[in-house]
Amino acid sequence: MNFNDIPLRIPNLKKIEEKAKLLSEEFLAAKTADEALKVVKKYFKYYDEISTQFIVISIRYSINTEDKKIKKASDYCDEISPVIGNISNNFQRLLLKSKFRPELEAKLGKHLFDLYEVGDKIMDEKIIPELIEENKLVTKYETLLASAKIPFGDEVLSLTQLGKYMVSKDRETRIKGAKAYWGFLEEHDAEIGEIYDKLVKLRTEIAHKLGFKSFTELGYLRMSRLDYNAEMVKGYREQIHEVVVPEAEKLIKRQLKRTHMKEALFVDLNLTFLSGNPTPKGDTAHLVKCAQKMYHEMDETAGKFFDFMVESNLLDLDAKHGKMGGGYMTYLPKYKAPFIFANSNGTAQDVDTLTHEVGHAFQGYLASSIKVPEYRTPTMEGAEIDSMSMEFFAYPWMESFFKEDTEKYIYEHLSGAILFLPYGVEVDEFQHFVYEHPEATHEERCAYWRELDKKYRPWIKYGDFEYLEKGRYWVRQSHIFGSPFYYIDYTLAQVLALQFKCEMDKNREKAFKKYIKLLKMGGKYPFIELITRAHLNNPFVDGNVKKVIKPQIKVLKSIDDSKL
Repeated sequence: MNFNDIPLRIPNLKKIEEKAKLLSEEFLAAKTADEALKVVKKYFKYYDEISTQFIVISIRYSINTEDKKIKKASDYCDEISPVIGNISNNFQRLLLKSKFRPELEAKLGKHLFDLYEVGDKIMDEKIIPELIEENKLVTKYETLLASAKIPFGDEVLSLTQLGKYMVSKDRETRIKGAKAYWGFLEEHDAEIGEIYDKLVKLRTEIAHKLGFKSFTELGYLRMSRLDYNAEMVKGYREQIHEVVVPEAEKLIKRQLKRTHMKEALFVDLNLTFLSGNPTPKGDTAHLVKCAQKMYHEMDETAGKFFDFMVESNLLDLDAKHGKMGGGYMTYLPKYKAPFIFANSNGTAQDVDTLTHEVGHAFQGYLASSIKVPEYRTPTMEGAEIDSMSMEFFAYPWMESFFKEDTEKYIYEHLSGAILFLPYGVEVDEFQHFVYEHPEATHEERCAYWRELDKKYRPWIKYGDFEYLEKGRYWVRQSHIFGSPFYYIDYTLAQVLALQFKCEMDKNREKAFKKYIKLLKMGGKYPFIELITRAHLNNPFVDGNVKKVIKPQIKVLKSIDDSKL
């Protein structure tokens, strides 16, 4: 298959409703559990077909938000996806109430029925109008950020393209880049604040309609968090605060010393080394060639997988106008094909994103034979272990990407993994505040963010960037808008990826086998059971964060960063 040849099929709501009706009637008419199971398998296949249609449209719109035809298709999908979600849930409810449920659970696994029980709680026909509006608001935010065309020197740049100037070793360039970037967001602050306010109030209304006290509980169920809760997350955040923040502060002091900076101005923290940050040596095509060689040497199956990705045009990596920001991996079930989207801009993050999203994609590839759609991919925190661990497994090949900057990159990436954790839990605590206080104004939300800055990143200063001093840094974080409560997943996964790093430092081959086992399990189990089966430590247990942070701090101390 070739992604460029996949036809753009617009989902036909009427036909989907008719097919769902036929499947439901056939399921209800089943006289044996085996007959019922055959219908369920037909449903899985049809679900994959419709999902693929939606995903192809989503990919093409994120690549080019300025294509009117694709935008129209995307807007239509925003309209009908909640309706189709309800249709799907109605069929799943038949399984929950079926007289053959015990036999079906034995064949398909109890976890699938647990997920269907959650689906029954979070979906109802009465909230479809609100879900449609939620989709539209998220798309409005993403399209706004993608629309940025910012004059900068002789160029006109997107927000992502400005990234390389904000990490320049020339301070004046960094400041100009940051002013251009944040100036765009400040110019649209009222609109962004209004979009988010509408989202918060709308999600709260949805939660109330479904019988939840607040959106927080509903948000956790939307993320399929079946074996941990907000109280456990709060305890985990405290581990990060107590263990990681002091170590992060020491790393910042080391950075200030080697870059000859007196204070931690955010614009200067983008410079990791006085001689300049590590940069990949070559364009995107070169990075892909390096990755291809790396994956063939890493593992035979990984090599075949990456060849498939390249040959099938399943990578869209370069930043360009009209393209949505960020990076992601998604999966096309009909074609058993992952797809990687990124925004390469000539910084080390290009390699981070490539290895990260390849981790996701490799998991999708290895789990492609799983018939139950819900089992192919873990929940988000499980999925992020796959991606973040791959970043570490790629270390031995970084010389082909970075040449003379290799040691710089390893130091920056590992220290960055630790420095990320306080920011990640800051995003999470901010969202808990937001949904516990949906009546808060934009100014009150921003003020609370600034307070959290002082708790989790006490070193950070914004200087004369008044917009950020007023607590606006969070408005750039698309997850806060589109995927509420998602961000903590990155931090949980980072802690577990650091456990893989500790293990690969001792026995790389053994650690990689353990990693492959995790990937192949897909989403057959809820998060804590998944990591338990993979013999990984539970990050919610007090002390487990410290176990992985301390050894990697020792690794960083062993590197003489003053010479880099």
